[in-house]
Amino acid sequence: MNEEISFILDTCKEAMEAAISHLEKEFVKIRAGKASPAMLSSVMVDYYGSQTPLHQVANVNTPDGRTITAQPWEKAMLPEIEKAIMNANLGFNPMSNGESIIINVPPLTEERRIQLAKQAKAEAEHAKVGVRNARQEANKDIRALDDASDDLKDNAETDVQELTDKYTKKIDTFLEAKEAEIMKV
Repeated sequence: MNEEISFILDTCKEAMEAAISHLEKEFVKIRAGKASPAMLSSVMVDYYGSQTPLHQVANVNTPDGRTITAQPWEKAMLPEIEKAIMNANLGFNPMSNGESIIINVPPLTEERRIQLAKQAKAEAEHAKVGVRNARQEANKDIRALDDASDDLKDNAETDVQELTDKYTKKIDTFLEAKEAEIMKV
């Protein structure tokens, strides 16, 4: 096979892998029943004038399946962390005990589960768009090759489509697993 075509296929595969890994990161943020430190990964705290991720100013743990604790390294940061969690609009009500922030994660209602399943579906669709964009880019690059025969180009486009189908199926599998996890009571 032509070296350029091989390079295009490798680049396409990397882009599709990136879409999958992004999807996995987004799925971690969607909670499914039990508490996880990743639920607070998007929280940014005003740390002496600069926006800093929560995990860089506090130790975030889950002592049990329904509770998240954030223990700041500086007690002066307690009100800032509490405010940041409220402003992140995650639906949590943080409480301070003077040393750490305690968040009780309420059990999911049926309505909320359906909402989260829709959110997971939307993230999966974004990943599929990423895969399709990688396919489109690869096919455009293949068609632009001057020194490859038409048969080589057709075979390469078939390979790109096979990669697309493979990664789309992977996304669907991840989505099914995440939806099952969300809907499980």
